[in-house]
Amino acid sequence: MVTTASSPNSSASFDPYTPVLANYYTPTAYLQSDLESGLLESRRGDRLLALPEALLRGIYSGLEYETGQAARLVLRNCGRMWGKEFFRRFALELSDYYQKPLAELEMGLFLQNLRQAWKTHGWGLIEIDWTYKDQGVLVVSIRNSPFAALTPAHFTRPMGFLEAGLLGTWFSQLTGQDLLCVQTTSEALGAKSNLFVLSTATRLKEGEAWVDSGLSHDQVLEKLLQPTQTV
Repeated sequence: MVTTASSPNSSASFDPYTPVLANYYTPTAYLQSDLESGLLESRRGDRLLALPEALLRGIYSGLEYETGQAARLVLRNCGRMWGKEFFRRFALELSDYYQKPLAELEMGLFLQNLRQAWKTHGWGLIEIDWTYKDQGVLVVSIRNSPFAALTPAHFTRPMGFLEAGLLGTWFSQLTGQDLLCVQTTSEALGAKSNLFVLSTATRLKEGEAWVDSGLSHDQVLEKLLQPTQTV
């Protein structure tokens, strides 16, 4: 993944002995609720929405019933809008809290906050694999995803189009590039984690077709990393 001006400062090493502010997304500080009014807010006062499992199951089944194959596109587009807003809020919250632009945050601090934000919002445990960064490919792992857990059992391929849309837009905002994201493994299908690959939209345009044809995560990566696959 090419680093841009909007990316966190990856050149600055994180010094664990330098005093830092407490984790912004610690659940006890970040989540504010009022039992009487039923309101759930972030520590900055932004409204939060708790999605019950029944609603998520209904979204999956309703979209499939009403739109068929187009449900994938609908979910991805919803994820894109969600990712754009989440990145805007994430950047604003951290910039305000640490009194510096997101691009100037140390990489270790940035990643710590990203992991905790994902966990506190109830989206699972996220890890980023930077192994192929210099080749323009990023791998994201999410474990204990509620979106995978609630996927209808009859699907035989990864169906995390909502998360794929979110991740694609979120990292596009972060890097300033037009990135696409494709899910290659799913906990709903017995995998240990949900794996997503990100690269430029041009390189990954056939990604969903590769998954549809039954290619594994390693096979999709192999295709992306071939020397002939240029940006």
